[in-house]
Amino acid sequence: METATIPAELEAYWKQLDCGFPRVKPVFADCMREALAKLSKQGVEAYIENARFLGKMGRGAEPILIFLEEWPAAAKTLGENALPAIMECIHRMWKSPNGNAIKPFLQSLPATARRLQSPGLLRDYLDIVLDFMERTTSSIHGIHQTFPSPGLPEFFKKIPLLLGQLSLEGLKNWVEYGVRYYKDHPDRQIDYFSLQSADSRAVLQRERHGTLLVDNERKLDMYLRGLWRDEDQLIPYSGAFDELRKPIPYYDKLGIRLPDVYDDFIPSVGCTPCTIFGARSAPYEAQRISGIDRYRAILAHIAGHRRWTTAIFADNFAPFQRMAAEFLEDSRVEYLAMREYPGLRRIFMALHPIPAEDACDPELESGVRHRLTMLSRAILDPRHPYKNPHVVEFAQRFHMLMQQGDMITNDLAVVSGQPSQMASSLSSTQEIADLAVAFVAKARRQSDQLAKMYFKDTVVDYRDDNRQMWKFIEEGDEEEAFDEPRKIEPGEELKGLPPRHYHEWDYQNQSYRPDWVSVYEGLHPSGNASDIDKLLAKHAGLAKRLKKMLDLLKPQDKVRIRYQEDGSELDLDVALRSLIDYKSGATPDPRINMSHKTSGRNIAVMLLLDLSESLNEKAAGCDQTILELSQEAVSLLAWAIEKLGDPFAIAGFRSNTRHDVRYLHIKGYSEHWDDQVKGRLAAMEANYSTRMGAAMRHAAHYLEQQQADKKLMLILTDGEPSDIDSKNGRLLIEDARQAVKELDRQGIYTYCINLDHKADEYVADIFGKQYTIIDRVAQLPEKLPTLFLALTK
Repeated sequence: METATIPAELEAYWKQLDCGFPRVKPVFADCMREALAKLSKQGVEAYIENARFLGKMGRGAEPILIFLEEWPAAAKTLGENALPAIMECIHRMWKSPNGNAIKPFLQSLPATARRLQSPGLLRDYLDIVLDFMERTTSSIHGIHQTFPSPGLPEFFKKIPLLLGQLSLEGLKNWVEYGVRYYKDHPDRQIDYFSLQSADSRAVLQRERHGTLLVDNERKLDMYLRGLWRDEDQLIPYSGAFDELRKPIPYYDKLGIRLPDVYDDFIPSVGCTPCTIFGARSAPYEAQRISGIDRYRAILAHIAGHRRWTTAIFADNFAPFQRMAAEFLEDSRVEYLAMREYPGLRRIFMALHPIPAEDACDPELESGVRHRLTMLSRAILDPRHPYKNPHVVEFAQRFHMLMQQGDMITNDLAVVSGQPSQMASSLSSTQEIADLAVAFVAKARRQSDQLAKMYFKDTVVDYRDDNRQMWKFIEEGDEEEAFDEPRKIEPGEELKGLPPRHYHEWDYQNQSYRPDWVSVYEGLHPSGNASDIDKLLAKHAGLAKRLKKMLDLLKPQDKVRIRYQEDGSELDLDVALRSLIDYKSGATPDPRINMSHKTSGRNIAVMLLLDLSESLNEKAAGCDQTILELSQEAVSLLAWAIEKLGDPFAIAGFRSNTRHDVRYLHIKGYSEHWDDQVKGRLAAMEANYSTRMGAAMRHAAHYLEQQQADKKLMLILTDGEPSDIDSKNGRLLIEDARQAVKELDRQGIYTYCINLDHKADEYVADIFGKQYTIIDRVAQLPEKLPTLFLALTK
């Protein structure tokens, strides 16, 4: 094998580098020439000196190779004075157990330089890195650092993606969240900083910039309905996590899938000026397209497909023919859309790429996509710059085909009085597919079969994936991803509803943890309803006393409202007194009428039961468990509320970490107090823990939907909020307190009935003055209904 030689003019630099790695010598000359061209004399000296250090620090050839190849270009962007800060960061890693992070750090440097583009921002970025490293590098005895940061290498691998999605402030917040919650959990830390965990993605979404679909969904829905007379659910997807296969918009039976965020589109400086309606417009740098207009372009394109595209059989088309048919069908629906709304042309023209005609080397790359994108651009832009005879010819043939359809449509419109409604049938998808097949056949080249395909400036990102354009005679792998419902294999169990995710309040940092808690809801299993009937019979005497109170609270038919200037009838007593006053010369009272109103209660109630393990304990001074006494009390309360006619629901909750909060429906608002409900109440069991805040937020989801003047949530619990994955006992107490504040803003009045004799230590912090402590739990069946009646008078 021939050994690489160093040119004589570079020999002195090679000796100064003093590198013994065989892999470095073959690339050194090219790297050095680039450095001499881009760096100053002092910059070259620093380049060699720091490369020599990287080659001798004991981390193999990779660090020095990466630095030699990447630093000259990065220095041109950041400036040569950024190198000391970078090397200081590398020195800190080298002296700590984090030497394995040096390689990914250097690999990420070019992308970091392109995104930050200033030494000041780079210093801020390096501060984030060093703080991250110090806080996540651990030790055995707390004196010397012995274990490397688990998440730091993963962080550097994802930094090009992160800086593409976040500002530096957003990146700092994202890192801070991961360090704060996962510095003691190595595996979870790796999942977070490699963007594998759900909360990592949730925090990333929270910190992202741009136009969010969720913030503009209503506006876009009205755009789709008003302009396109179309409607469907808009479903967001994220393009932030799949770097190899970027998802693109599409629609199916479930709705229209759109990116969750769009930045404003600013075309590159120096692009060819675009043309609109035959006249040249301002240069491309002036054609800024807002994020909301990018969404409108996608919806216009998809609405055009849904209106004018007819599915055709794909089985007889070759892959390149299908690709061409999709490109031209996209152009057809855009032509028809711009005919209805000419203002769309400005957006399409700005967003459609303009591939350079000579950019694709036909000897090295397949140019099918390149030619099709040029054809698509030529169809859109009458003053396109292309000279390719096939592109010019088929752009003209496309317009001739569309104009023939327009002329026939206009003639029929005179007769039928329905303009433009037949355009889709007169310039059909099949005709466009035939034109596409002809283009592929005529423009075909031998190099089209090459494995390497040219992609630069060929992606039109406002177009969908055209999956609904095709139908298949024979089933295969391709159509399985389309509209066929998924088949349930024999033996496959159907699981319950997917979880609802709720935020949780972190009082230490005064911020919410987004999508932190997973709440799984289901119908409570049923038991023996006669057990509840026996409990009611046991308390028959108490029920009689309650019935007298209920009769006083029941709505009366009519109530008089006296002393009204305007009313439904004359109040004779007041009218006579006014007449006497008038006859005696005094000023009479003009309020001589009265009206009536129906006296009714307009209250909706949610009874939320803590079903944690502690309810299995025996109540003090009683042979029954707290759970059994709770069943008796809730049975009496439910009977009383049913007699009053107030709409009410009953639910229980328990938790087993934040990932598994169970919310069990015992009675819904639409159900009556019947044997089904009694059976669920009889089957109540207590286990696990008490994550109260999430359960309250979920219960409020149902209570908020009730049409009532007063909405009351009663929480029956025997202890403070807690869970096995919460080290800080105060954390869930503060979250429950925050949940009470949230419910208050929603117009929901919360009240706690606590059976813990130590509740004075925490219950006021959560509920303020809205609570009652029942020390003698045996009195619960009597106290609970009475308390409810007092609250709802």
